[in-house]
Amino acid sequence: MEVIQWFVSLGASVMLPILLFIFALILGIKPGRAFKAGLTVGIGFVGLNLVINLLTSNLGPAAQAMVKNYDLHLSSIDVGWPAASAIAYGTVLGSMAIPVSIIVNIILLFIGITKTLDVDIWNYWHVAFTGSLVYAATSNFWLGIYTMVVHAMLIYLLADMGAKTVQKYYNLPNITFPHGSSAPGLLVAIPLNWLFDRIPGINKIHLDPETVQKRLGIFGDSTVMGTIIGIVIGLLAKYSIAKTLQLGINTAAVMMLMPRMVSLLMEGLTPISEGANEFVQKKFPGRHLYIGMDSALAVGQSSVLSSSLILVPLTLLIAVFLPGNKVLPFGDLATIPFMIALMAAVFRGIFSGRLLEVQLILL
Repeated sequence: MEVIQWFVSLGASVMLPILLFIFALILGIKPGRAFKAGLTVGIGFVGLNLVINLLTSNLGPAAQAMVKNYDLHLSSIDVGWPAASAIAYGTVLGSMAIPVSIIVNIILLFIGITKTLDVDIWNYWHVAFTGSLVYAATSNFWLGIYTMVVHAMLIYLLADMGAKTVQKYYNLPNITFPHGSSAPGLLVAIPLNWLFDRIPGINKIHLDPETVQKRLGIFGDSTVMGTIIGIVIGLLAKYSIAKTLQLGINTAAVMMLMPRMVSLLMEGLTPISEGANEFVQKKFPGRHLYIGMDSALAVGQSSVLSSSLILVPLTLLIAVFLPGNKVLPFGDLATIPFMIALMAAVFRGIFSGRLLEVQLILL
């Protein structure tokens, strides 16, 4: 278990390229091409983390300033997923989440219950977290293991359910998202999308990024929208003119750089995805395999990014008016794109408009 914990401590940007390299060799991809593919994915994750840190370092203080300026009584702070993942993998059960989830995945693939081969090993921390919570609450070791097995099975089920939607909307052949932060969004998005499509008036709303840009011209451009949203957040935070403008430019930078980093991830994943498909067709004729990856592949899409920026002040608004809430959203404000990635795909990019509808329902 110490070896597993050490491997996990390397982080996704190191651990995932190693796993993908080994996986590519198993698929029969030449070592040089396999190494380059894994390395490119690792570089993409480094770049993506830099962009997310840029967003966090700017949005976090602005959110805190908004709470302070309006004298909002939120006594606890959300520390975000980095702390949660470290805690999850550091518990008695935590490091067992990886072998347990892999074994469950292999068994389900072998008997044909799932089509998802999950190579996103790092994000098994979600499974580790739920198992650890149950163990902490009950002191029952086997109940914690059972919880991890059920959680892993649910993630693979949701990944299968969302695979075709992900592949069609994000143009990601053979890819799906067995990601604990984004996959559960299907359970909200599918019934709401069905409902919205049947409400007169609302079913006519088509505020996808392309339509917005066409109608608004330069003001519909994602980077310009990012600048405007950043400036509005700066004004709400009562920043100085200089800091407000800096926040606007930094937000615009995130809107432009995020898709570039995602393209690097895709560049590295393409040969592996193609190799996996060829391998499956050769060994299991007639079967189709989905490669399970981090929903980071989707966060650079314009509807996801623009909707996420709109969600920042709305999330703070909900935190203020939610009865009994004492938690200030902070650490995970920059991970909102991950949480809504699958929802955006289900809503077919008509997300900013329908996002507001969802928020009104929640409020």
